[in-house]
Amino acid sequence: MLRFGLFGTGHWAAETHAAAIDAHPRAALAGVWGRNAERAAALADRHGVPVFADVDALIDACDAIAVALPPDVQADIAVRAAASGRHLLLDKPLALTLAGADRVVTAAQQSGVASVVFFTQRFHPNVTGFLASAAAAGGWQHARVTMFASIFQPDSPYGGSQWRRERGALWDIGPHALSLILPVLGRVTRVAAADGPRGLIHLLLTHDGGATSSLSLTLDAPPPAVIRDVVFFGDDGMQSVPPGDGNALSAYGTAIDQLLEEIDAGTRDHRCDVRFGREVAAILDAAETARAEGRTVSLPG
Repeated sequence: MLRFGLFGTGHWAAETHAAAIDAHPRAALAGVWGRNAERAAALADRHGVPVFADVDALIDACDAIAVALPPDVQADIAVRAAASGRHLLLDKPLALTLAGADRVVTAAQQSGVASVVFFTQRFHPNVTGFLASAAAAGGWQHARVTMFASIFQPDSPYGGSQWRRERGALWDIGPHALSLILPVLGRVTRVAAADGPRGLIHLLLTHDGGATSSLSLTLDAPPPAVIRDVVFFGDDGMQSVPPGDGNALSAYGTAIDQLLEEIDAGTRDHRCDVRFGREVAAILDAAETARAEGRTVSLPG
């Protein structure tokens, strides 16, 4: 039984992380820590586990950590947990700076812990099957991603998220978009960016081998304009990434399964580990520079 320390108390922590861990046959909650003591106590009470007032005390009480916190807070906790030999089930983005992502990767590699970063769509079997098939087929020249979300409506549980308000769609849904195109088109070598109305950001990426991709992202779309559309263009025409055939809860259960597989086998090569999280953070960081300076930014090989 893998004992998880849960860090976070918001909607995503409660309804996805905690619920999936509690339902998993080989996982158990060891306790909860949160920045809001009252909400942490309520979530811990719901699952009949202790609430912790100290980060390191919860790290000491678990085998692995699950984090649903702002990315900068996540990165600091992940470094401390990895240094203590705890496995990592983290959320995207890995951190809000490339330096923060590098710290997590270094800590994980030095300690040898297993890591999985929860890019939700990458844990739906039909989506991963499509991506594997598309990558094997090859011959793609371009991908187009349009992800328009609308989180600032009164019924959204994410509208009050300060880090999302500050960092916008680039850092919130940008990782989801990148997680779907990188396995097919490969490493990004160049990034250009431009802003639009209502928090829109447009990215133009060049990949190894010369393929390109364009991403249009916002968190503040008019509700009738909400869309998720990912299309590859190539020698065999157009192919669209299908919507996941499960929900966030089932996807998180799959992420737990795959973390356990890494631990049981002693391998450290998961396709969505902290190194992949760092690759995504590097692209987002380059996009920030591109939009601020109005130039195309090259990424080191």
